[in-house]
Amino acid sequence: MKHVYGFAENVAETHDERKSILGGKGASLNEMTALGFPVPSGFTITTEVCQQFNRSHNYPEGLKQQVESALTRLESATGKRFGDAKNPLLVSVRSGAAISMPGMMDTVLNIGLNAKTLLGLTRADHERFGWDAYRRLVQMFGNVVGGIDHARFQDALEQLKSERGVSADADLNQGDLKELTLRFEALFVAELGQAFPQDPEQQLWAAIDAVFRSWHTPRAVTYRKINAISRDVLGTAVNVQAMVFGNQGETSASGVAFTRDPATGQRKERGEYLPNAQGEDVVAGLRTPEALDALQQTMPAVYAQLQDVLERLERHFRVVQDVEFTVEEGTLYLLQTRAAKLSATAAVRVAVDMAQEGLITQSEALLRVQPRQLAQLMHPSFDPQHPETVLAAGLGASPGAASGRVAFEAAQAERWAEQGKDVILVRQETSPDDIGGMQAAQGLLTSRGGFTSHAAIVARAMGKPCVSGCEALHVDAKAQQLSVGDVVVQAGEWLSIDGGTGEVFRGQRPLVPAQLDACAHTLLSWADGVRRLGVRANADTPHEARLAKALGAEGIGLARTEHMFFAQERMALFQQVIVTRETSQSASLLQRLGRFQQQDFEGLLEAMDGLPVVIRLLDPPLHEFLPKTASELERLAQTLHLSEATLGQRVAALQEFNPMLGHRGCRLGVTHPQIYEMQVEAIARATVRLQAAGKVPQPRIMIPLIGDGREMQFMRHLVSRALQRVLEDASTAIKIGTMIEVPRACVCAEAIATHAEFFSFGTNDLTQMTFGFSRDDAAKFLPAYKDNGLLPQDPFQQLDQEGVGQLMALAVERGRQGRAGLGLGLCGEHGGDAASVTFCHQVGLDYVSASPYRVPLARLTAAQAALSPSGESTP
Repeated sequence: MKHVYGFAENVAETHDERKSILGGKGASLNEMTALGFPVPSGFTITTEVCQQFNRSHNYPEGLKQQVESALTRLESATGKRFGDAKNPLLVSVRSGAAISMPGMMDTVLNIGLNAKTLLGLTRADHERFGWDAYRRLVQMFGNVVGGIDHARFQDALEQLKSERGVSADADLNQGDLKELTLRFEALFVAELGQAFPQDPEQQLWAAIDAVFRSWHTPRAVTYRKINAISRDVLGTAVNVQAMVFGNQGETSASGVAFTRDPATGQRKERGEYLPNAQGEDVVAGLRTPEALDALQQTMPAVYAQLQDVLERLERHFRVVQDVEFTVEEGTLYLLQTRAAKLSATAAVRVAVDMAQEGLITQSEALLRVQPRQLAQLMHPSFDPQHPETVLAAGLGASPGAASGRVAFEAAQAERWAEQGKDVILVRQETSPDDIGGMQAAQGLLTSRGGFTSHAAIVARAMGKPCVSGCEALHVDAKAQQLSVGDVVVQAGEWLSIDGGTGEVFRGQRPLVPAQLDACAHTLLSWADGVRRLGVRANADTPHEARLAKALGAEGIGLARTEHMFFAQERMALFQQVIVTRETSQSASLLQRLGRFQQQDFEGLLEAMDGLPVVIRLLDPPLHEFLPKTASELERLAQTLHLSEATLGQRVAALQEFNPMLGHRGCRLGVTHPQIYEMQVEAIARATVRLQAAGKVPQPRIMIPLIGDGREMQFMRHLVSRALQRVLEDASTAIKIGTMIEVPRACVCAEAIATHAEFFSFGTNDLTQMTFGFSRDDAAKFLPAYKDNGLLPQDPFQQLDQEGVGQLMALAVERGRQGRAGLGLGLCGEHGGDAASVTFCHQVGLDYVSASPYRVPLARLTAAQAALSPSGESTP
């Protein structure tokens, strides 16, 4: 079986097929070579080898012979020989998974370099270059293969620079680099108890082993978990490529370029480079690089060639490309190209622009944007009404604004985030090992690095604000403080960053909600043109309703009336209603509550004029409304002219052992019908009043927690009678339906549907009751379930399609048997989750309802579900 492919070999027909075999990096190198781009020669060991290696810790039979043959062909292509003292071939060993995981797995450069081949590599007039390459090999090999903490090597480098009185790596001469290499080799021996290996073959296979093993490093596992990458995805490929050197003097350089701005989406290439440096220096953020435009002044011919290459790559792949390049003594080489990680703003703009340019279709544009990116567009910005003095400024590397407490270590950021604190992670530069802390933080701030540093790339992928290269910051992680001049900020103090402008502020700044830009509105208008699934909003106030409508909601799918009773005056009235036993007194109290409710409903219906508004009748666990303190009990007793002892007995009688499964929902309507009648009459009066004002109110009445056809029949009769007492015009038809949230309701859906005109799935409670998980307590054990593979995701965040979803499908089928034209929706929190929305499309619902800020996400996902058999967006 073939396990090794040269870059020039024909591997598969499509790019996706090549990626599954060669990984993303190997596929792009293979494709660029076929297209004639200047790619250093090399070969790829397939992803399947990684799977077998990590499963059995052995390689497939014949792999070593295939690698030897590929290495021989590489020697022929380059005219150099691996391990040769006079004209040595050096290679890089790089990872490359089928799914992009930037910086999460390992790379080793300059493999094949040793005391013997160093002489062949180094020219008499350029000895510094050889020692620079050798010290990098010892450093990377020691870290990646030997597991020596990268900081140990970095500390040794900083110590030598301090001794020599220089601030930049480039200021060290060849004697300094030789000394540094000797110190690195001594560190290698001290840490591992053996000398740095001199055998090129041993170096090569140790590096290959390490890259395959890096598939299971904690940072790689964490990254896949954060990005919901399936455990079934094949591992990484290994790419062995002839080295080209960007550290051979001022006519050499290494850099990263994007075919469009990955932060804004602007149609102009953007990138950075470092003269006289290897590529790892750019992405590691150890030095602050120069903007790509500066290359036009120093190497105009190379700059012109690079511009042409970038344009051709984007036209070929039809996706914004992230390109790593090296210039070796004036000659340009491409080391990698991949789909760029774009900020949410850029992803939307690029999709719209490319469609309008004719590069892709509108349907492709809709599938290109990930729903979570639309959610990220709703990131807030700083309130301009509260200006602050800028503490420092760096590079705005990932847009958005955030405030948080300063954490200097990734583990510290994770701990504080678990405690509910907002965190800004501050580092000199981030490394892949910081991935957990980066995910936990609200934003990232680094004193080093540039637009293409690890922090910047990962932040854009995560949708988090990032300011990089803020050189005015002096970050002292050991002392747990940063300073800017005389200003010192300690760990735990508040800091605010603007990832768009690059500005840093001391303290906490107030935020204001974001607004969708013109490109987002254009994309969503295309989505509305193709989706079948309607999108409504969960909203309890006129303000929320107006916001949801502005974001494209086609009505309200859930208005929770219990939220309208929490104001002090209303709470006091309701407490009196449920504990009094005087009919006349109760009627007077309900009349007062009814006036409040009418105002509430008028506001909602007017805000959604002409659109449906589904109003759920009261669904509180009754205990939430009982007096909880001695002072509340005393005040209520005085109001009702009762003794505290008598009132205490009545309150005690209403207490429940398990309130979430107790006296709530329609059960309240059965025992206290006058409460539901008050609400229904208030809905009817609001409707009549708005009609008289020329409005077109469209209320729907939803009865909660129904589990039986007889229950629904009883409640419908109660609601209908209340409506008839107010609505003189028989043409005013208000639909009556129920929320499906009890598993029994799914089984008995046919009987329930004969008395209900619509179903709305309340998947929060349906999930809770189906699993027997308390959603308030499940956080204590659900992480362990996910870590052990017992659940693929939190079922309260993403709909459980195997269990809850099948109950929904059963309810849809049986409900339609009971009533032709039955309306079907979903109003649980799952209405704002992309995978759950896709399932709702597939199972045949009419609409989903989400919180206002998730309405755009639901609109896009509904369109993707209509366009794609799987309903999944593409990267």
